[in-house]
Amino acid sequence: MTLADQLVIAPVVLPAITAAVALLVMRRRRHLGAGVSLAGCILSLLAGIALFAQAADGVIRTYPLGNWPAPFGIVLVLDRLSTAMLVLAGVLGVIVMVHALATGADRRGWHFHPLFQFQLLGLNGAFLTGDLFNLFVFFEVLLIASYGLMLHGQGAARLKAGVAYVIVNIVGSALFLIALGLLYGLTGTLNMADLARRVAEVPPGDAGLMRAAGLLLTAVFALKAAAVPLHLWLPRTYSATMPLVAALFAIMTKVGVYALIRVVPLIFGAGADAAAWVPSPWLFPAALLTAALGFAGVLAARGLREQAAFAVMGSTGTVMLVLSAWTPVTTAAALYYLVHSTFAGAALFLVADVTLRLRGQYGEAAVAAPRFAGQQATGLLFVAAAIAAAGLPPLSGFIGKLLMLRATADIPAQAAIWATILVTTLLAVIGFARTGSTIFWKAAAPGAAAITAAPLSRAAFLGPALAIAALVALTIAGGAASGWAVAAADQLFDTQAYIAAMLGSADGR
Repeated sequence: MTLADQLVIAPVVLPAITAAVALLVMRRRRHLGAGVSLAGCILSLLAGIALFAQAADGVIRTYPLGNWPAPFGIVLVLDRLSTAMLVLAGVLGVIVMVHALATGADRRGWHFHPLFQFQLLGLNGAFLTGDLFNLFVFFEVLLIASYGLMLHGQGAARLKAGVAYVIVNIVGSALFLIALGLLYGLTGTLNMADLARRVAEVPPGDAGLMRAAGLLLTAVFALKAAAVPLHLWLPRTYSATMPLVAALFAIMTKVGVYALIRVVPLIFGAGADAAAWVPSPWLFPAALLTAALGFAGVLAARGLREQAAFAVMGSTGTVMLVLSAWTPVTTAAALYYLVHSTFAGAALFLVADVTLRLRGQYGEAAVAAPRFAGQQATGLLFVAAAIAAAGLPPLSGFIGKLLMLRATADIPAQAAIWATILVTTLLAVIGFARTGSTIFWKAAAPGAAAITAAPLSRAAFLGPALAIAALVALTIAGGAASGWAVAAADQLFDTQAYIAAMLGSADGR
């Protein structure tokens, strides 16, 4: 195995090493620990970019841990989709880490940096694994880290929301284990490629159990994605936690969507016999309601953090709505919008964080207040983030929505999908315009208390500016990015190539 082949393990190993080193050094030299954490984020991003370039040739590569062959050992799988998600997580991690260091938010708890790195480890592992049980393990890693990050900075409201968040995810983990138990009992394997071969061989008498296992997995992934009716935890959790942590959490719902994209066409696709496309009848109405309720929440929100949380929920619903058609064309459009919406959600949360710090006692609530330092710059950043989140030109959200409309032009549910996308766009525009005009341009009532806030350095604007820059880069590279999305979707639906790359000549029986 060459050095280039061994690079596959780097996105998992680097955060683990960084977390340990940062924890050891920051007790004595806190700034050094923060520098180690930032360096680890940058190295993880560079590793993801190198793997992205490696996967551009369309070859699916595998990395058997301990040199145990599939389906018996743990195998990491490198393809176009997994490497793109690694780059997405890497870029987002660097942006959020820069913002944390620039604002000093990382200093509100001793364990921010180790938890941050373990969060990245869980994300990267979930994107790379080729085994459902190890997907469960990496889910648990990122969830345990998210519990600590969610409580970072303390506070009664944060603790209350955190307890609900933990309970919901414990239930999700239990359902995941039940689904895995059913699948293993029916097929004798949890390797994704091996499952893809064995699902169709399940006896007719067990077909009902196989469909139940598929629906349980769908429910688990829908819970991670905060799809209706499993969505109630997200607005409360994301609006209660620190905005910079919520910015990192913008990718958490997309992990659920990624799991659906990875599992459904491969295991429950056309070759699954009686269990073929079993999630489809349930996913479409859930996605439609998620998009509608998410952007209705944007319209009704009373503050920037709450508005950003509902925007993340609505954008995830939009991705799943288009994805539910399960064709390569609609999947490609959904992948492009998935990347865009992650950066747009993060940008909204980072702008909310800057606003919260600058407005003192008024915070990020949608109420008029006296003018504050940096109001014009913060307002411009909000406008850019709102344009992106609403899907208006000239940013990449407009490209993503055009791609989704075009991809769904010939499917039976076209009218419902188009109406949902267009109406939710209007709701987002009205909601963001109302909030932005109130916070950044409406004059305070006479006699309003003057703002008391600590001065904020210019470096504090770097995080949201980088998030906006990522959206601009995605817009400029729209042609290349949409081309990548098409290639990634085609590779996803070529299930035989995935199975051959994973299992080779082994029969796995």
